[in-house]
Amino acid sequence: MPHYQKSGTVPHKRHTQFRKPDGSLFAEELVSTEGFSSVYSLAYHCHPPTRVKEVGTPYAWSPRVAVEKNMQHRAYRCLEVAPAQDYLASRSYLFMNQDLKIAVAAPQQSLDTYFFKNAEADELIFVHEGSGRLRSMFGSLPFGPGDYVVIPRGTIYQIEFNTPGNRLLITESNGPISYPRRYMNSSGQLLEHAPFCERDIRGPQDLETFDEKGDFRLLIKKQGMVFPYIMDTHPFDVVGWDGNFYPFALSIHDFEPITGRVHQPPPVHQTFAARGFVVCSFVPRLFDYHPQAIPAPYNHSNIDSDELLYYVEGNFMSRKGIDRGYITLHPMGIPHGPHPGTVEASIGVKETLELAVMIDTFRPLSLTEDASRIEIESYFRSWM
Repeated sequence: MPHYQKSGTVPHKRHTQFRKPDGSLFAEELVSTEGFSSVYSLAYHCHPPTRVKEVGTPYAWSPRVAVEKNMQHRAYRCLEVAPAQDYLASRSYLFMNQDLKIAVAAPQQSLDTYFFKNAEADELIFVHEGSGRLRSMFGSLPFGPGDYVVIPRGTIYQIEFNTPGNRLLITESNGPISYPRRYMNSSGQLLEHAPFCERDIRGPQDLETFDEKGDFRLLIKKQGMVFPYIMDTHPFDVVGWDGNFYPFALSIHDFEPITGRVHQPPPVHQTFAARGFVVCSFVPRLFDYHPQAIPAPYNHSNIDSDELLYYVEGNFMSRKGIDRGYITLHPMGIPHGPHPGTVEASIGVKETLELAVMIDTFRPLSLTEDASRIEIESYFRSWM
């Protein structure tokens, strides 16, 4: 989980008087997950964050399921998803279950004409292509290719892109996203054997305070709906905050691979944990160094998880006919493994330069209509 951070000006003691130069009070707000039992931050607004001018008509924003129950290996060409101007409208949801939704997106314009809040899910955005910064009441968070950007639920934000061509893999998690527990000590500090450390975690910077009144459009996503709001004051009117609840970024390029004499199992690649799924990072690394090692992964049955792989860059040594921007889905209940010829081809190879993101879910994934449009229908025959 994120570690303590402070930005701007906060009072010496929480829940005490904190006054502006004119003598009026700043408005304190506690933002947290899982009630008062998990991480939280305290933010101090120029104006109460409760000032709502208008509430518009909500509209549906939920994927349509095409295949509810899947027992077939599948592959998808995600770069075929057409770019869209609007940030939210660009999301093409492909997979979902009770714990998460997975989308790809190719937004062409910055999210700057309205503010967005996902009130039902934490968001994990993997930046495949593009760069820019995430803006929120916590400050500015720059990002670029290879970054994971974690946005806790309830965070109001905007995104400024520096690039017209952007490709994102977005996971919306119904539970909080954190680091694997085995990487942390009892104080929450990342341990020596963890594949990344606190120095790799980037929090918000350059806090800006917008003490403004007007008509500020906010779209709130919850329960498969979008609720339009007009707020009376700028959502980023914070003069200071502190705590453990804030957006943060981690680059896949800062993930240090764990290797061994023989092939290591997928958990060594784990990067994030959430309720019902884990996220892993496959990065350039040396192959196994036992004199008779087989670097290609062995055949395995996903009895308890659906395995989804998003291919970012490089040549994934166990697959044939899979290119950057593809997704493969290997569902629980049936075995999968390296494609024909890849086992022998991997023997004696020193290293791999592959880059990929894996999401293992512990409940089956349903497939959406959007996924059906970009599917490689013959993929399940690729082992023949």
